[in-house]
Amino acid sequence: MSAITVILNPIAGRGAGARLSSQIAGHLRRHGLDFELVSTQAPGHATYLAHQAARQGMDRVVAVGGDGTVNEVINGLIQANGCANGPALGIVPIGTGNDFAFGAGLPMDLAAACQVIACGQERIVDVGHIQADNEPPRYFGNGVGIGFDAIVNIESRKLKRLRGFLVYLVAVLKTLAVYYHAPRTTVRVDDREITQPSLMVSIMNGYRFGGGFYMTPGSRMDDGLFDLCVAGKVGRLRMLGFVPQFMRGTHTRDVHITMTQGRRVQVISDSPWASHVDGEIYGLGARRFEMEILPQRLRLLG
Repeated sequence: MSAITVILNPIAGRGAGARLSSQIAGHLRRHGLDFELVSTQAPGHATYLAHQAARQGMDRVVAVGGDGTVNEVINGLIQANGCANGPALGIVPIGTGNDFAFGAGLPMDLAAACQVIACGQERIVDVGHIQADNEPPRYFGNGVGIGFDAIVNIESRKLKRLRGFLVYLVAVLKTLAVYYHAPRTTVRVDDREITQPSLMVSIMNGYRFGGGFYMTPGSRMDDGLFDLCVAGKVGRLRMLGFVPQFMRGTHTRDVHITMTQGRRVQVISDSPWASHVDGEIYGLGARRFEMEILPQRLRLLG
């Protein structure tokens, strides 16, 4: 039996998974790897496959796809083992954003990504956990977005002809034109509290969303802490000015932005908010969110 399970999402990257599957398999074979490649068939299938692979004692489980595929695989691995004693996670990033892989410093090139998997060098990283009103609990690798950036994520899915970072940039500009919601929000971070009207709250283990927006520059995946970016209420013109700042990571100095760190986070809003977890829509109507960092929980190749 092979010691590596490769879980490929054929629709990742607007169909890149299906187009590149034989090329990826070829790279892995050239490194002499013994692996089983399985394709996902529906949302949630990658979680099931990763869980099965962990239970079967696989040494490595490779996610071929974008942030959504990686998130599903992380959930399967953690659900099966609960700690870093399970299979190591490898990533071949072929999605639209690939923010988790980028934040982890993994290569975006197919050949280089396959080489990392073959080398087998590991490190241990943190994982986040979220529970919100009427939503199932979930683990995450990169981050949670509540408010404005969740609406951007929804809008990005409507842009079928665009690729890569341009998808999210256009979605941001579109969202600026049609969306404005800044409910009174309380953000509790360990023993600190921020209460104000807010446009969005980002709770990050990584540091990038949307393939090019640096929400929490300098955050690390192995320090046992979330990094937070809380944007207060501003007008639309000022919101537009945030776009280049977030692309450069210079928004951290803006008086309307609060940056902080912590292990436990609670977000309570006066009105329902949309949210996403690792780029996948998590909910549209929650008012209370609870998040906790789980230190040193995942073996990561690279």
